[in-house]
Amino acid sequence: MKVVVAHNRYRSELPSGENVIVDQEMAQLTAAGVTVLPFLRSSDDIPSLPAASKALLPLSPIWAPGAQRDLARLLQAERPDVLHLHNPYPLLSPWVVRTAHAHGVPVVQTVHNFRQVCAPGLYFRDGKACYECRGKAFALPAIKHRCYRDSAAQSVIMATALAVHRPTWRSVDRYIALTDNIADHLRDYGIPDEHIVVKPNGVDDPGRPTPPGEGVLFVGRLTPEKGLGLLLDAWRRHPDGSLGTLRIVGDGELRTLAEQAAAERGDVVFLGPQDREGVRAAFRASALFAAPSTWHDVLPTVIIEALASGRAVIGSALGGIPYLIGDAGVAVAPTVDDWAAALPDAVKLAPSLTEAARRRYEQTFHPSVVMDRLLAVYEDLRRP
Repeated sequence: MKVVVAHNRYRSELPSGENVIVDQEMAQLTAAGVTVLPFLRSSDDIPSLPAASKALLPLSPIWAPGAQRDLARLLQAERPDVLHLHNPYPLLSPWVVRTAHAHGVPVVQTVHNFRQVCAPGLYFRDGKACYECRGKAFALPAIKHRCYRDSAAQSVIMATALAVHRPTWRSVDRYIALTDNIADHLRDYGIPDEHIVVKPNGVDDPGRPTPPGEGVLFVGRLTPEKGLGLLLDAWRRHPDGSLGTLRIVGDGELRTLAEQAAAERGDVVFLGPQDREGVRAAFRASALFAAPSTWHDVLPTVIIEALASGRAVIGSALGGIPYLIGDAGVAVAPTVDDWAAALPDAVKLAPSLTEAARRRYEQTFHPSVVMDRLLAVYEDLRRP
């Protein structure tokens, strides 16, 4: 079987669970005997694009002609069985769905966010959930609030792309919804049940867990929706050192919050951005992982990595986070009061949940479990 995996990689300086999933899934498919044909673009390459390509860049969320030409050549040369799309923005465009169909290739898309409806894909604005564009033929509120990269012009382009590609998204042959919440989002968008398969992501097995360390770990983009501010405010409700060490891994616009907290308190350590081994070392040093998201985070990969490492999780009761945690931790309301109240018990209980966390990973998110489901989706669409 031949599968084209299409993905626009997010910028490398910001941690991206989606990039991790795509890389690992391609490796897992190869190990399963599938011929994987990567069709990748990276937002890191935007500054070095030729002048002509840069001139067309504002329109690429609607139609990226260079990407369509390259994809057409690949499809003609390789005649794959399926195209599996992840993120099309900004350098691929949803038009890859139309290009694949023009060559008789069925399309699967894994839905990692709410980008079919919401310009930034988060259902999140000004520090809280926002659903103003849900059900609208044209996402005018996204333009009004400059939702895409805080730019009115770019928000116009993205709102136009959402409107133009409504029929494109409805033509996708099979959607992979990471949770029931995403399946509901797709149904609300008009996708019939028979075109939706619920299948979570899986991550590579790091091996049997090491004994738990101490304290709490946060890994993620340092952006408002990831909840670092909420976590730090809750942490400050407790005496310095009473909860162990809070380690913070990541980078982003809220970096100064992490740096200030580390300067103010002896029990906060800011590790900055880390590579995969650096993140694994941080897991080994900690006992509890914190996911204080303030948006409906779909299926944060880093929580699955925490479970695989045998680390208990405290997370916000939003999106797919409670589903991920299962019996390996606690989900609490995304408020400072609730987090401040829950942290002491979660820290105390964490070392006893190592086996529960690892078991949750092995039974639900191990590659051997999720890969069988994915291959079944491909086989169902494979041409005779």
